[in-house]
Amino acid sequence: MTETVERKATNIHWHEGDVTREDRARMLGHKGVTLWFTGLSGSGKSTVAVALEKALAARGILSYRLDGDNIRHGINSNLGFSAEDRTENIRRVGEISKLFADSGVVVLSSFISPYREDREIVRRMHDEGELPYLEVFVDCSLEAAESRDPKGLYKKARAGEIRGFTGIDDPYEAPTAPELHLHTDQMTLEEEVEMILSNLQQRGIIS
Repeated sequence: MTETVERKATNIHWHEGDVTREDRARMLGHKGVTLWFTGLSGSGKSTVAVALEKALAARGILSYRLDGDNIRHGINSNLGFSAEDRTENIRRVGEISKLFADSGVVVLSSFISPYREDREIVRRMHDEGELPYLEVFVDCSLEAAESRDPKGLYKKARAGEIRGFTGIDDPYEAPTAPELHLHTDQMTLEEEVEMILSNLQQRGIIS
């Protein structure tokens, strides 16, 4: 695996406990997984994740949402939006997602995560931990996302008040082979949630 940060801690060892991942899955009645929602600002990532969280709760399935803005209020509050900070932001969230998934939780991570390599780093984290990881491409045209502009960010970016804004003056590298591809400018929210639930069932993650 490619190291993305220099490991400074030495003389450390991974400690295994007596309660296994399989034990936790039996207790919860489902497996842990990370669903990684990626897409432009305004594409509908958080909207889908919120609706999915509600649908999972109705089925008695434990899930937890990790949202871009929320994470930057706390653990990633020291990071900006440079390419380097975006990479570190995603790396940290990837590690958090991995821990939650290992505990048996269905993790709903909603991040623009515009760079393909950053997303692949998160995928490799999960692959090495033998944890399910599903990339969900929340696909929406730039025109549709900009017309929604719930936070007024596109307007500010067009006016030059925000620099390095994804889709305007910074690139978004779309997934080439996502496990799930949602067209939020063509599908209803209900259709999107049902598509994800069906996929999780087919994979044996939830019943």
